[in-house]
Amino acid sequence: MSVAAASVRPGGGPAHKALARKVLGRIASGVVVLWAAITLAFLSVQIAPGDIVDIIVGDQIPTPAVAAAIRAEWGLDQPVIVQYFSYLGRVVQGDFGRSYMLQADVGPLLLSQVWPTLKLTMAGVLVAVVFALSMALLTARRPVAGRVASGIELFLVSTPSFWLGIVLLYVFSFTLKIFPVAGDRSLSALVLPALALGLSLGAVLGQVLRQSLERALEEPFALTVKSWGVTEATLRLRHALRHAAIPSVTLAGWLIGGLLSGTVITEQVFGRPGLGRITVDAVLSKDIPVILATAILSAAIYVTMSTIVDLLYLLLDPRLRRGGK
Repeated sequence: MSVAAASVRPGGGPAHKALARKVLGRIASGVVVLWAAITLAFLSVQIAPGDIVDIIVGDQIPTPAVAAAIRAEWGLDQPVIVQYFSYLGRVVQGDFGRSYMLQADVGPLLLSQVWPTLKLTMAGVLVAVVFALSMALLTARRPVAGRVASGIELFLVSTPSFWLGIVLLYVFSFTLKIFPVAGDRSLSALVLPALALGLSLGAVLGQVLRQSLERALEEPFALTVKSWGVTEATLRLRHALRHAAIPSVTLAGWLIGGLLSGTVITEQVFGRPGLGRITVDAVLSKDIPVILATAILSAAIYVTMSTIVDLLYLLLDPRLRRGGK
């Protein structure tokens, strides 16, 4: 029987029940956040000045047919509470309405742009994790290397991702011609955007991870492990890293929101498809259905990634699985 199944079976041990409560509680809080995001999207349309039909069509002048379609779609002849539950039900089913600027349904439109953004975000996270682990493991408790690493990390943290992206484009695309300038046609086109997006995040995580690793290497258990005759590399990788990782995982959960906003800017710099381009176009053209759907989708992505990070705590710290603080 799997651990997950054992954790929720009736009559399971206290540790399994505590683990199941924590997992279900985190999922429930994520659902509440998504409900709040959908509710705010609905209220923003209701309390905005002007007629809702004019708000939905943006800068266009609605024809009688378009106005009738919008009134039917939003149920404007119904009480507000009925409109709210109708909107909530449609969003839950993936129906984000219709963009009258683009003459297309918003759901399929966003769905076609989610994968390029997720691909860039995951590549940026991979760059950040590899950079942070490399800098921390190679420089912890090594004074000279640690000072050099701190200088590099300070430079990267102080550098905006869009400026770093422009520098990378100038060096590796325009001058050395190693990577393509723009687009999403191959894996090589993902390298520079991922570096621009992930290095600053990796620098922050690397600083925290190195300090935590240095503290872990001074703990009594490290001396005990050394007495077993293990190598320094084994001590760092198999024993100290697990103790040092929790603060960095906590920080990563907070930084994910910034990573998503950085993805929007990075997509513009490198001319990549994705939610960034469609969001900017929607804001410039006042395409409200697309803007609302993008906000809700961004909240869903943030909740999903932060939930995954929170569940990593349970994997890293056995005390949390037993219900400890």
